[in-house]
Amino acid sequence: MRLLAAADYQPAVQALFERCAAALQALLPDAQVEHVGASSLPGACSKGDLDICVLVAPEAHPQVVARLCAQGFEIKADTLRTPELCMLLAPPDWAQGQDLALQIVARGSPFEDFLRFRDALRREPALVAAYDAVKRAHADQGEDAYRAAKARFIESVLARPGDCL
Repeated sequence: MRLLAAADYQPAVQALFERCAAALQALLPDAQVEHVGASSLPGACSKGDLDICVLVAPEAHPQVVARLCAQGFEIKADTLRTPELCMLLAPPDWAQGQDLALQIVARGSPFEDFLRFRDALRREPALVAAYDAVKRAHADQGEDAYRAAKARFIESVLARPGDCL
């Protein structure tokens, strides 16, 4: 897998996030729209994709998923799906040639870890460097190994005192 330096992808991905965030807020005025994933971390290497976390009231979660599917988003196959989390892939007119995924998350659920992890790395740039090192070390080992290594790193960060508040 090819990892990109921040300068090679972050400006374009940030512009796409801003456009999508505005459209999502217009469509879902009660949602909280957050840029998550490596592209939200200053200086982080990435595959160049965009992940957006859409926080909604727990009781609204099914309706939000249905509303986004009606807009052309598709439920991502082979990912965890619960009443509190649904991963969606963006239609081409939203994604503008980028890989764009939404994580629809019920407020107050454990899946707010997307934000906790992002915020921990934003507070500590050394963690971004460590995360990049993990990704680079596993980029040529296949998607499953890459994801497993990233998951172990994420779990270690979230297990630290103060990072799960």
